[in-house]
Amino acid sequence: MSLDPATVRRIARLARIGIDESDLQALQGELNGILGWIEQLNEVDIDGVEPMVGTGHAALRMRDDMVTDGDARDAVLSNAPDAAGPFYTVPKVVE
Repeated sequence: MSLDPATVRRIARLARIGIDESDLQALQGELNGILGWIEQLNEVDIDGVEPMVGTGHAALRMRDDMVTDGDARDAVLSNAPDAAGPFYTVPKVVE
């Protein structure tokens, strides 16, 4: 399969990619190379090959569901430019 310049322009427009006419030939070559690689992959015989691990085969690891606060309040507040007690102090934005 080979893309013509009109198809490359249409693909670029659909992808909302602005291309110059000078870049059209280079983009056409790159897209044709990608499509050629896909055609090569379609020729591979995969009959009888079981799929590798996918979402249906993997099991989630379980852990206890415990709520923690991180216990790092002082470390977090040490990054604040200004703090009042256990809170960040920020400039007033609404009068």
